[in-house]
Amino acid sequence: MEIIELRPSLYLVRVEFGQLYLWRDGDELTLVDTGVAGSGPEIAEAVASLGLGTSAIRRIVITHGHEDHAGSAAEVRDWHRAPVHVHEADAAFVRGTAVRPDPVLTEFDAHLWETISALGLPPTPPCPVDIELHDGDELDFGGGARILGIPGHTPGSVAVYLPAHRVLFTGDTIGTTPAGEVMLGVFNQDEDQQLASFRRLAELAVEIACFGHGEPVVAGAGDAMRAAVAAHRPRALV
Repeated sequence: MEIIELRPSLYLVRVEFGQLYLWRDGDELTLVDTGVAGSGPEIAEAVASLGLGTSAIRRIVITHGHEDHAGSAAEVRDWHRAPVHVHEADAAFVRGTAVRPDPVLTEFDAHLWETISALGLPPTPPCPVDIELHDGDELDFGGGARILGIPGHTPGSVAVYLPAHRVLFTGDTIGTTPAGEVMLGVFNQDEDQQLASFRRLAELAVEIACFGHGEPVVAGAGDAMRAAVAAHRPRALV
C-alpha cells in the first residue's frame, strides 16, 4: 500500500492492483472506489496512517462496476455499514444480479485487454447498493460533491466533481499514459459515448483530476483535459 497526499484533504491510495482515493472532511472520510476484492486490509492501513479508524469512512462512492473499482466494496461496507453509492445503470453489476459485458475493443486497447485478462483478477463479491446515483445528484462531502453521469466506459460510469475545490474524480473515463499524458480511457462499452463524456468533463473548471488508472494531474488539469480532447483521434474497432 502507498498513500500520497495530493493536497490537504485528498489522498491517492495505491493498492496491490489499481488505485483509489480518500477525501477527508475533519474526522470523516469518503472512499472513492475500493480496488479489487481483498484490498480491505490495505484500505484500513491507509485510513490508519491518517490517524483514523475504519469507522471514519462515512460513504463509499463507486465510479463504475468493474472489479478493480467495486471489488472490495462489500468488505469495506461490512466494517461499519458505510453506504455504497453506485449509478443506477451499474448497480446490478455491483449487486451481482447481472454480469457486466466485455468491452468493445479497438486496435488501440485489444492487446492490453489480453494482458489484463490473463492476470485473472478476483471476481467481485456481491455488494448491497444503498444509494443509486443519478446525473445531477449532490453528496454531502467536500463542500458539495456533484455526480455527473458519464456513460461510455460502462453505462453507469460517474464522475465526482468538487467545485469548491476544483477537484474531479473521473473513474476510467480518462486516464494518463506512463509518460503522464492525459488520454481517453480504454476498454469501453461505447467509444462514442466515452468521447462525449470526456468532452463534458473537459469543460469543467478543474485544477486536480484523479483518474482510475495513471498519475493524477495536480495542477492545470482542466487545460490538460481540453488539450487531450483536441488531440484525440478515433480508434478503429477490432
